[in-house]
Amino acid sequence: MLTETQTAIRDTVRDFALAKIRPHSAAWEAAGGYPPGLFAELADLGLLAMTAPEDQGGAGADYVSYALSLMELAAADGALSTIVSIQNSLIVGGLVKDGSPEQKVRFLPDLVAGRAIGAFALTEADAGSDAAAVRTRATRVPGGYRLNGAKQFITSGKIAKLAIVFAVTDPDAGKRGLSAFLVPTDRPGYAVDKVEHKLGQGASDTCALRFDDLFIEDELRLGPEGAGYGIALSNLETGRIGIAAQSVGMAQAALDIAVGYARQRTSFGVPIIEHQAVGFRLADLATRLEAARQLVLSAAALKDAGEPALRQASMAKLFASETAEAVVSGAIQTLGGYGYLEEFGLAKIYRDVRVCQIYEGTSDIQRLVICRGL
Repeated sequence: MLTETQTAIRDTVRDFALAKIRPHSAAWEAAGGYPPGLFAELADLGLLAMTAPEDQGGAGADYVSYALSLMELAAADGALSTIVSIQNSLIVGGLVKDGSPEQKVRFLPDLVAGRAIGAFALTEADAGSDAAAVRTRATRVPGGYRLNGAKQFITSGKIAKLAIVFAVTDPDAGKRGLSAFLVPTDRPGYAVDKVEHKLGQGASDTCALRFDDLFIEDELRLGPEGAGYGIALSNLETGRIGIAAQSVGMAQAALDIAVGYARQRTSFGVPIIEHQAVGFRLADLATRLEAARQLVLSAAALKDAGEPALRQASMAKLFASETAEAVVSGAIQTLGGYGYLEEFGLAKIYRDVRVCQIYEGTSDIQRLVICRGL
């Protein structure tokens, strides 16, 4: 059961998303990006630092409210919810948890206010699920480090003003040799090699990055040297709740379209929702989607209670992302040929939702995490 505050936050985000985001979603996808002022509007609602403490510029909201907000944003535009999820869980969350007081003062104000979007640069061409296989190197030099290497599939790599980059500082220490760095993207040596052309989420740029002898001062290392692996994994817990929430939001938008259509379209003299073949399909989809929603909110509530939530977050991410694709597919089937047309909105949702089973840990990785907890 939601509290009055949680309900109010959800309804406020829903109203904003319906008025300011959904009408422009297709146009933003075609343009390949968002108007700069949109992030300031999101910031005004507290959506770029929802769970960050108020004394650090955040909204001080709970994780249930955060999950509810991502559901509403994703129902309006899946790609935008991806940017917001990463900004909250991996960028602002990482700074709040592991940043020094000086780093927080320097970077948090712009991130919280939407003047800067962050990128989380962990994945490489040969190091995705296996974070310990990172090859990017940070070599110590007087006063700091020289960063050399490449990253792959980095969300917001083009528009970001700050990147959290993971690099090896001790090649002989395995995963204990990985460190994290705060990298302003205007530094010489930061390059976007390629903006990927993707199946979906076209308004959110995904990039291949390259670092050519990029100098990073000691004070821009995030956490102690060798703590990068732990930093990456600890922030992914909240990230997985976020991706699970956006999966539910996109699936709910698709189900709403399908139910609305089934109530209006008639066949053999009655609305098609009255035919068991259609009605039972929608009933099954609604049931599975509600189960996914409850898993997400349960994982978020565990975090609010200060309890370990990694296994529950992985369960939520696994089930919600796989359920979402099934729900959207079933919604397309309900509309028949119309579901395959762009103008009805389901095609875009189908493209956008598929990646939820891949980023922030594939479905296989989620199963591995869950299995280890049994």
